[in-house]
Amino acid sequence: MLILGFCIGFGLGIGVCTWKRVQLNSWFCWLPQLFFRKRFSPAKAPLIPRLQREIQLVKLEQQSLEQKLQICYEVLESAPIGYLQVDDENQLLWCNQQARELLGLQKWQPGEIRLLLELVRSYELDRLIEKTRDRQQIQVREWIFHPTCEDATAILEVKTRAVRATSLPLSEGRVAVYLEDCQPLLEITQVRDRAFSDLAHELRTPLTSIRLVIETLQTQIEAPLDRWLNRLLKEIDRLIGLVQSSLDLNQLETGGSIRLHREPLELRGLINTVWESLEPIAQKHNLKLVYVGPENLWVNADPQRMHQVFLNLLDNSVKYSPPNTNVRVETKVISSSDVSKSEADNSYSVEINIIDSGVGFTQNDLPHIFERFYRGDEARSRSYEAEGDKSTDIVGTGLGLAIVKQIILSHKGKISAMNHPESGGAWLKIELLGEEMADFNDTDYI
Repeated sequence: MLILGFCIGFGLGIGVCTWKRVQLNSWFCWLPQLFFRKRFSPAKAPLIPRLQREIQLVKLEQQSLEQKLQICYEVLESAPIGYLQVDDENQLLWCNQQARELLGLQKWQPGEIRLLLELVRSYELDRLIEKTRDRQQIQVREWIFHPTCEDATAILEVKTRAVRATSLPLSEGRVAVYLEDCQPLLEITQVRDRAFSDLAHELRTPLTSIRLVIETLQTQIEAPLDRWLNRLLKEIDRLIGLVQSSLDLNQLETGGSIRLHREPLELRGLINTVWESLEPIAQKHNLKLVYVGPENLWVNADPQRMHQVFLNLLDNSVKYSPPNTNVRVETKVISSSDVSKSEADNSYSVEINIIDSGVGFTQNDLPHIFERFYRGDEARSRSYEAEGDKSTDIVGTGLGLAIVKQIILSHKGKISAMNHPESGGAWLKIELLGEEMADFNDTDYI
């Protein structure tokens, strides 16, 4: 009886062990499928060799990833632009040699994780990273970087740098930033502008002298030879205007001696004044000005500079509009999108739209409209030779819109160019920002 019980118990134990082994084998066969997404048949290979093979594959894959990561680090390390990466807490994870030199991070060592703001005291860089993380979009910003200096005696030797940063969001809140050193380009541009400005100053004096000589000759030469002097005088005036426009543009771009003298300025009156100076040409081709907007709309701006803006824009509209059409100027007050809701009741912006009925801009011209010396497609130009009037051919300096843009930017405003969907002509949109002054002559003041 005892032997029978022993045999039964032994048999049950063998059965349980066999059943558990089958379950264990089944589980181990399922485990590689879970991690490696592969199908294995228990009959193809024993359990232990199969696990060893999978472990070896994992090690090989890890080595391959480490090699690829090392190659990426080497490429970034030798890149001609700076690169850095921060985590979700703005701790510096890694940066290359160019970034260390540009931002003065020579004391930082690879593998050292520190808060970026402790290493680089740059509000612009910190704000750029936060903006990239919040919006989850690529951001671009340019600024003048002032390196920190621990030694007070060497602070005069530290040079500021013009920096352009492009940031992009990564996973898990990390942000990558590419840094470009724009200082050499800025210095070259400054040298070029100074040389061009000096040349323009030198040209203005002899051109003025030549004009005086031509004016003297005009009183002594009779028709029909005097038409050559008139033509010469016209070209001299164009050269003098080109020189003066170049000087103005250089001063505006470099923030030089030209300063804004802001005062309350009524837009409708300014536009009418500018149109009166262009009206002789406009009447010749039966062009009319159509104004749509508030009658008493005030801005805080430099009257002389804003007169220059509207003179350039309306002059272009007159030149490029076909006869018997209108030049439309629309003004309106809009809420500023750059202020918070708490300030929205007291902050506004003025939008000014200048629209003509010409052929508009080509798609190739639009990106370059505000570049200096850029001349648009000849198809946009108008000539009236068929009418026997060659004096109205469009001859410009290519600086008018570049000057307009710089004046608007100096007023903290915006300007954009496009084609109007209804008229098909050129559409220039200006936006001037400011704050309202209550009860200013019972009108809207911006």
